[in-house]
Amino acid sequence: MTSLASPRIRLLPPLVACQIAAGEVVERPASVVKELIENALDARATRVVVELEQGGIELVRVSDDGRGMPAEDLPLALAAHATSKIASVADLDRIGTLGFRGEALASIASVSRLSIRSRAGEGAGEVSSEGGMVGEVRPASGPGGTSVTVRNLFFNTPARRKFLRTPATEQDRCVDAVRALAMSHPLVGFRATVDGRAVIDLPADQTPHDRALAVLGAELKDQLVEVHADRYDDARGLTLWGLAGLPSIARASARVQHVFVNGRAVRDRTIQHAIAEAYRGLIEPGRYATVVVMIEMSPEGVDVNVHPQKAEVRFRDSGLVHSTVLGALRRALHQADLTPRVGHLRPGVRPGSPVEVLPPPDPAAAGRAATAFVDFFTGNVPRQSGGRFDYDAIRSAVEGGEAPAAPEPTLPAPAPSHLQVHNSYVITQDEQGVVIIDQHALHERVMFEYLVARIAQSPLESQRLLTPALIDLEPAVLARLPEIEPILGRIGVEAQPMGPRTLGVHAFPTFLFDRGVEPDEFVRDLLAKAEGGELGGGEDALREVLDMMACKAAVKAGDHLSGPELSELVKLRESVERSSNCPHGRPTSVRLTIRELERLFGRA
Repeated sequence: MTSLASPRIRLLPPLVACQIAAGEVVERPASVVKELIENALDARATRVVVELEQGGIELVRVSDDGRGMPAEDLPLALAAHATSKIASVADLDRIGTLGFRGEALASIASVSRLSIRSRAGEGAGEVSSEGGMVGEVRPASGPGGTSVTVRNLFFNTPARRKFLRTPATEQDRCVDAVRALAMSHPLVGFRATVDGRAVIDLPADQTPHDRALAVLGAELKDQLVEVHADRYDDARGLTLWGLAGLPSIARASARVQHVFVNGRAVRDRTIQHAIAEAYRGLIEPGRYATVVVMIEMSPEGVDVNVHPQKAEVRFRDSGLVHSTVLGALRRALHQADLTPRVGHLRPGVRPGSPVEVLPPPDPAAAGRAATAFVDFFTGNVPRQSGGRFDYDAIRSAVEGGEAPAAPEPTLPAPAPSHLQVHNSYVITQDEQGVVIIDQHALHERVMFEYLVARIAQSPLESQRLLTPALIDLEPAVLARLPEIEPILGRIGVEAQPMGPRTLGVHAFPTFLFDRGVEPDEFVRDLLAKAEGGELGGGEDALREVLDMMACKAAVKAGDHLSGPELSELVKLRESVERSSNCPHGRPTSVRLTIRELERLFGRA
């Protein structure tokens, strides 16, 4: 018969307690790499060497030239909650080291075969542990500093070991951990090897800029702009340095965002939100800006003791951090030229070689076209009365192969400064090269910025309809009307249900009327977005609606623009903020630089 008595409470054995802690602290080999490097940095190392075998599953060794430990302290280093970094509760409010809990080495030792060799001053010692069972300290030889070797991770906890990924995946995460700590400590040299092959080799005493480029890739040098900010409103001020990637190098993974607080790599929603806001409208939804943000602040201004792996922090003044990051990124992006370059030649095309833009023409037709173009630029071209070119005659010459007689050669009339192509794109130039503009995307940005500025002052003007525009809707869609009524009022839309499936629009924004937007189509699409959960809430929802208005009001691909209209659109590009991208994040223009033109024509 089963007893119904409550089980007795008892203390866990130390080894079990350490293995439970290991489950939080040691998730995979990368966790080991991170903890050991942090210990090396806390020991004021100037060089750190990381060795990996089988993705760190079979071996992680971290060696440093830091201060080291006396031989008699080595067993204590493997004891739970033993540390030299804090001594009292008050110290938790001003943590200035990367490690402080004194549980990492004990947790790692409980699930691996671990050994430590360390020298502090004259004497060196070594101690080993297998599954948390610590052996005797032995004399050792070696340079100053510490070397920690971790073998056979999770050898005694097979349930944990089976959840590890392939060695290649675990290796990538280990290398990412090294890169993150190397980026935030540019004065320290780092070397990492994988199965004896060097994958990272960074010298000491680099600048933050040079170290960041060494980690991210030197090819991004021209795609990153520096970010600076200093805020000392009170004792909890901060200093920020970073790099903001151009929208054109945004990626589909958040791994391209590197955030550090006092040298610690962290994930923080406050900072992530500030980054997203800074790039709002510059990158497409679902993509992440390439960003490095390094914040230095008083240890009293940030609580780092809120996550088992110390990967998250809590700021005493999150508003100060958010506004500083957002403002610094916005200023840097506003001052930068965000127009993306057309890019490199496609693979297989060498500089100077012919670039196939269109299929090869018929040789005879090509000859006729060449003759006609030569005639055009030498003045051997028919003209109508008044000196205008006779384009019908030119076309006949190209198609028929006969160059018509011409008057005395003269220089052609000056070409317009802006050219519309296929009634969709505008070609112009600036000091760097040729700029190709998507007329709809640019005009959409112009309209959006106008609406944002206008609605900040008062609701948009509206025009009443002589008779309501009636819209037939599904009841589920019509039921979302109350949710968006506050927004409708701000943009100048007055709409009321006129039956279980009918909505009547009584007033509509004058702005949209003037742009030829139909009330029923616009309101129907707006309610569909609300029913589909695409609007979000608060000011985000309002911006989504303004974006929708701008898109519908902007000129479309296929619309012919007159010369003055083209000039005005290009002019607005220089005066509107964030004109490099439409509100959806797509580029409004791309640039073909002089250098790229030279490459295309074999001049480079």
